[in-house]
Formats: sequence, structure tokens, C-alpha cells
Amino acid sequence: MGFFTDTSVCIGCKACEVACKEWNDVPTSGLDLLGMSYDNTGALTANSWRHVAFVEQPAGCSDAAPGPDPVGSGSQFLGMPGARPPGRETGVGQRTDFRWLMMSDVCKHCTEAGCLDVCPTGSLLRTEFGTVVVQEDICNGCGYCVSACPYGVIDRRADDGRAWKCTLCYDRIGAGLTPACAQACPTESIQYGPLEELRGRAEQRVGVLRSQGVSGARLYGHDPADGVGGDGAFFLLLDEPEVYGLPPDPVVPTRRLPSMWRRAGVAALAMAAAAVVAFVGGSS
Repeated sequence: MGFFTDTSVCIGCKACEVACKEWNDVPTSGLDLLGMSYDNTGALTANSWRHVAFVEQPAGCSDAAPGPDPVGSGSQFLGMPGARPPGRETGVGQRTDFRWLMMSDVCKHCTEAGCLDVCPTGSLLRTEFGTVVVQEDICNGCGYCVSACPYGVIDRRADDGRAWKCTLCYDRIGAGLTPACAQACPTESIQYGPLEELRGRAEQRVGVLRSQGVSGARLYGHDPADGVGGDGAFFLLLDEPEVYGLPPDPVVPTRRLPSMWRRAGVAALAMAAAAVVAFVGGSS
């Protein structure tokens, strides 16, 4: 089971943020405006398991724009929204032509989860739904999982040091309910269900958008052959991943551990053999 987030219909209402905090009793920190559009949390943290990102792009920075700037590096802060609609005082001719790219970000529940691989206490586990959750009662706050996440999702709370992140509402889906964020989303930007079904639905949606001229529509985190084995929470984006603050090619850092241990074993055997040879040669 997993999430498919269609950013093309996200309106940035933050209903998902509120529903997540209310259902999971997540602390209310992270509710202050940051001076960056309507973004109030800035990133996923131990106290913000859903983060609605707002990316402002002036005209000319869209996916269809020609030139060497495919990731919208010309994006700029356009100022905080005024009390009245744009152009109300200045007229239509003075309105700023820009677009908002909105995305409700969340833990990706990776198929190959680095946080799960490095946890020394077994606090992190894979559920029967294929999701990854933290058992906070046995987390020792070591922080290994924080550095092992290629998305920078998992985080520790300052007051207790333990790691916290989205559980994909494990208690709700275990009872046959929809996760709180998806239940609260008014536009169905956040969709929950079996991953294969969601992937098929996402491919169709990309086809529809491209047929309507949205050439930048693409899926992120849906490919089982990527660096994390595919995500349990994937996205339909309207621009490059970097524009949304997502890594373009995430790779789980523990993927090469087997080969590294094999090489270390070979090196250890070689050193042991050399020591034996030196000892035998010296005694003779």
C-alpha cells in the first residue's frame, strides 16, 4: 500500500498537514510563516510529517520555456501575498505573471530503506503493508537513520532525541481506513491504495496532462529500478525534482554494503595469510 500525490491538483490548503498532526498527535511546532510565500514548515521534520511546499516561478521559468534553464533556477521570491487579489489596485496590465508549484511532501517509504537497514535496535520495521514505521518506545536516539535517508525525511525531536516520521497512519490502514492526510485532501491530490493500482492511475494521469500540453509532467519515485527500489509514496511533478527540493537520483546508502563487506573480508583474509607467512618464514 502507498501514496500517489498528484501535484497538478494540489491547491496548497494544508488540510493534509493539519489532519496528520491531529490524528497522530504530532506537536504543533512548525506553524509559523517563514517569509517564503505560504510555506509554514519549510521541510519534513520530526514535528512535521507532511510538508506543503510552495514554489513560485515567474513567467519564463516554466517547463515549456526554451533555453539552458530546465530546472527553473530563475525562480525568485515575489513577496508575501497582499491583503487583496493581485492587480486589484494596479489593474490587469500590472499583474505579475507567475505560477505556484505546490506539493505535499511526505516520507517515501522506500522499498530499499536505508533507515531500516542501519537501525541497531529494530525500532524501524517493515509492516505487512510494505510501509516503514518507527517504534518510538524502543528507539534509542542514535541518529543512524537520519544520515541513512537519501531524502532527508527522518528526524529526531529536540526534547527526547528519538526519531519520528510518517507512519502512513499504520493504525488507520490496519483498521481498513484511509490515512488521515488522504482522507482530508479536498482535491484528491493525495491518493491511497495498492501501489500497482496507483502506478497505473499515475501513468494515465501523466498521459492526460501531456495531451493537454503540459510537457513537463513526470513521475518521481515510481520506478522499482531506481536507487531505492521504488518509493511507497511517489509523485506526479510538473517540473524537475530539484525545483521541489527533491534529489534527482536518490540512492540508498546501504545498497553497496554486501560488496563492501565482501571486500573487507577478502582484505582481512589477505592480511591474516600474510601474517601467517611472515610468522612461518621468521621461525624457519
